[in-house]
Amino acid sequence: MTKEHSIELKKRLNSLPKQPGVYLFKDNSGAILYIGKAKLLRSRVRSYFHNSVPEYAKTQIMVKKIQDFEYIVTDTEKEALILEANLVKLHRPRYNINLKDDKSYPYIKITNENFPRIIPTRKKINDGGKYFGPYTEVRPLRALLRTVGKIFQIRNCDYKLTQETIAKHSVKLCLDYHIKRCGGPCEGLVSKEEYNQMIGEVQEFLNGHTKSLLSLLTQKMQEAAQLHRFEIAASYRDRINEITIFQSRQKVVDVNPVDRDIIAVASDTDVACGVIFLEREGKIIARRHHMLDNNTGRMKEEIIQSFIMQIYINEEYIPAELLLSHSVVEHKALEEWLSERRGTSVHLLTPQKGDKAKLVQMCQQNAELLLQELLIQKQQRKDYVVASVQALHKELHLSQPPKLIEAFDISDIQGKDAVASLVTFRNGVPFKKGYRIFKIRTTDVPDDFAMIAEAVERRYSRVLAEKEQPPDLILVDGGKGQLSAAKTVLQKLSLGSIPVIGLAKRLDEVFIPGVSEAQNIPKTSPGLHLLQRIRDEAHRFALMHHRKQRKKRTLLSELDNIPGIGEVRKRALIAHFGTIAKIRTANVPSLEQVKGIPPKLAQTVYDYFHK
Repeated sequence: MTKEHSIELKKRLNSLPKQPGVYLFKDNSGAILYIGKAKLLRSRVRSYFHNSVPEYAKTQIMVKKIQDFEYIVTDTEKEALILEANLVKLHRPRYNINLKDDKSYPYIKITNENFPRIIPTRKKINDGGKYFGPYTEVRPLRALLRTVGKIFQIRNCDYKLTQETIAKHSVKLCLDYHIKRCGGPCEGLVSKEEYNQMIGEVQEFLNGHTKSLLSLLTQKMQEAAQLHRFEIAASYRDRINEITIFQSRQKVVDVNPVDRDIIAVASDTDVACGVIFLEREGKIIARRHHMLDNNTGRMKEEIIQSFIMQIYINEEYIPAELLLSHSVVEHKALEEWLSERRGTSVHLLTPQKGDKAKLVQMCQQNAELLLQELLIQKQQRKDYVVASVQALHKELHLSQPPKLIEAFDISDIQGKDAVASLVTFRNGVPFKKGYRIFKIRTTDVPDDFAMIAEAVERRYSRVLAEKEQPPDLILVDGGKGQLSAAKTVLQKLSLGSIPVIGLAKRLDEVFIPGVSEAQNIPKTSPGLHLLQRIRDEAHRFALMHHRKQRKKRTLLSELDNIPGIGEVRKRALIAHFGTIAKIRTANVPSLEQVKGIPPKLAQTVYDYFHK
């Protein structure tokens, strides 16, 4: 950027209005880099050009590329929200959150013809047709189309049917008519009014509203039967049966016939996954998911809002209630926009407890699993390094990206039942086969430093003995003391070149050997988030095994008080009954069934618990 250009840009920044609107950043070729919205254009746009360095590398790169900008003033925040969503969908700028490959997903289309057809398509064009979807999985779409074909007698041919062609009988009946898959509009055997009524029923069915449809078909069946038109009544009966079978495959989540969408997002640095469950009349009728990119530095509240905007901007049907895994940034404006599109009020809820919260939790779990699947696929590319690992590489000044990280944590109560956990992450993803538990042998007093030292020594002595691949980074849960203990052991084993860090719980401070002050890693850094995830997983794994140890010790120590019960018989009793509570309530004949417990000893055990 030339000096003259910079001065000109500064003048334009100073003249920005203090009104809501949308701004568009452009590079030197005029291509749009980023589209954003603002309550106050002046303060928001100017914030990008302050002397302070943006927190995220991606934002820094974008700002360096900005050569020009445009803005559009709106009357309200809601208008800015809508305009931003439309422009992002139209231009798909490089630095905006975008649905990945959403144009390639298939839809079900009701064509805009005299006698409409129901067809799958991957192109959504403004031709008057009605679209349902997109369907992110092809198999459910095909199954749905087969069901529609069985229930409704909709034509499948692509002839242009007009009054003239029907009157001239220029199109002959095909096999579909004879097997009752088509009503025969080409020969005038079904009127346009009847056919359009059936198309309306198809729309209700595709929207998941089967209750009113079943009621209508039942009424028609009864009327046909009363008029002794038994063949027509039988066709209605068959349609009712097909709808009932279709309903039985759907998951019932609410006894009340409510319509709602359940939405959740899961994110991992630059990539995110959004999932929608469509609940219609109390049943989950479909699941859709979309991957989103350009999420670095975005809060989940921003990601889910962008996801909602991009999904519902062209949606045919919007339910009155959306359950969200995270609250949105512009809650009121988004509710107003959705209500305007629906025609009646739409409520955005973020439930924290109860049945609705369980639905959101189920949706969230699906989003996390789908995201994990995507990350694993990426991980299979040997040269791929996730953004969080790249961030650690840079922020800790490591010689290579820490694709293999091992972490240690200690769990004990006053030194009793102490265990050390080892968890392994490969390229930012848990590697469960690399998990280990060490029962602490060297101390019975609460000494975290000695326990860490023991676990580290046992782990890496084995690594050396079995010539395993050493990690790129070792993480110790704790501060300088735990870090020093681990480093001393590594140097003793001639493994001092392996980077080792400590992550203190209280303030999530990162320490490295030989430096008294904590490392200056931003709290929003994806690298720090990865360390927190690894630390929390190590803590969870250690705590789980500590509880098992404690429970086992409690069980065995209780049996130690019974005369005649040694180590072998203790384990036999536990193996047979499972818990002390069951041994306590067992009668003498039950105790005699345990291998190695004679009748006299069975009576002794019984008397001990019933004295």
